[in-house]
Amino acid sequence: MRTGRFLGTIALIWLSIGIFAAWQRDYFHGSDTTCATAGTIALTTLAGPLNYLGANPVVTDCHIPQPSSSGRDELVS
Repeated sequence: MRTGRFLGTIALIWLSIGIFAAWQRDYFHGSDTTCATAGTIALTTLAGPLNYLGANPVVTDCHIPQPSSSGRDELVS
C-alpha cells in the first residue's frame, strides 16, 4: 500500500514539473492552437524533469485521422 502511494506521489511531482516547464516556455500563451502545439505541450509535460536536463520535445507535424464514411450517404439517396 505504501509503494502505491509513493509511486503516485512521484508521478504527481514528475507531471507537475513538466507542466511548470511548459508554462515557462510560454506554450499556453499562444493563440495558434494546433495539433502540433497540443502534442508539444503533452510531450513537455510527460518529459517532466528531463526538460531541465536538455530534453526539448517538439511535435512539428501532426495528422489527425478523418472519420471514415459510414455509407449512409449511399443509402439515403
